[in-house]
Amino acid sequence: MRVVVIGSGIVGAAAAYYLSGRGAAVTVVDGGYQGEATQAGAGIVCPWVDHPEDPDWYRLTREGARHYPKLVEELGEDIGYAKVGALLVAEDPADLEPVRALLRRRHPAAPEMGDVTDVSAPAELFPPLSDTLSALLVPGAARVDGSSVRDALLRAAVAQGTEVRTGAATLTPDGEVFVRATTGEGVRLDADMVIVAAGAWTGQVCRPLGVELPVFPRRGQILHATLEGVDTAWWPMVLPRSGPYLLGFPESRVVIGATVEDVGFSPRVTMGGLNEVIEAGLRVAPGLFGATVTETRVGLRPVYAPGSALIGPVTARVVVATGLSAYGLTAGPFTGRIAAALALGEEPPLDITPYAPAIG
Repeated sequence: MRVVVIGSGIVGAAAAYYLSGRGAAVTVVDGGYQGEATQAGAGIVCPWVDHPEDPDWYRLTREGARHYPKLVEELGEDIGYAKVGALLVAEDPADLEPVRALLRRRHPAAPEMGDVTDVSAPAELFPPLSDTLSALLVPGAARVDGSSVRDALLRAAVAQGTEVRTGAATLTPDGEVFVRATTGEGVRLDADMVIVAAGAWTGQVCRPLGVELPVFPRRGQILHATLEGVDTAWWPMVLPRSGPYLLGFPESRVVIGATVEDVGFSPRVTMGGLNEVIEAGLRVAPGLFGATVTETRVGLRPVYAPGSALIGPVTARVVVATGLSAYGLTAGPFTGRIAAALALGEEPPLDITPYAPAIG
């Protein structure tokens, strides 16, 4: 079976990995989109604290988190995945009570979150934090490096026979795929099925099919800082009830983010965005005042306007998989697996009815 995957982010790479593992002849088209979300994502895998009123969103992200340990074992290489735990912090301990109650309700069906405990001095676990904060510790939370996950999936897919092409992919009304390379030359790719996992650009790619998919970009700006000589590799991530998140990574690195901006296809790092991230980060973690700013990143999160992820067939030959918003690194590999199953005509590992495209 011949399958073309349009998009080489974490969802497209995962789809190629699972398809090629089943013997499909796969071609991935890397569009080189500026502002792809995968390379900018912070890497938080802690689904149990979000979507209290949306069981469909929660189900997808929960299964995405459960999927990681097996994927790490299969890939057999370092993808930056580590169960470091998450500190849920607030100035007023009373502000933590709603999330405590939510975690208590969800724990029986998601014991992998671990036993949630109170932390009276969160700065002992994440030293830059303000000493005025109270916290809950969710020990099962993990962090990943999005680019490492995507790259590992693509390498494994290529080892299984996947071909990767660079260029702009165009669909015809009947689902044929044409790729225009940077040289301007175009080539037609033969495909029995097509998976469009082009992130925020998915609606544009699918428009020639005669369908309108309301997928739009939401910009996030993220800051990377370094604390020279400090071992930050096993610090728990910090998730305030409001404000910025913080994650420690190896090599003395701390990630702070992110802005939430509806500004269209504008993958720019701005003075205002960085100011927002820095000010909010220092309120939570004043101990980062002297940290060295080493990198800034910006990504366009793909958002599906109806509010949930977008996964399912739009024609008999084309499947879409996008709309993961800020949860791309949590649910991306699992979503790629779902898309691969749909392309192969198999029963997906999750009921996709809540995420199916609303095609009239």
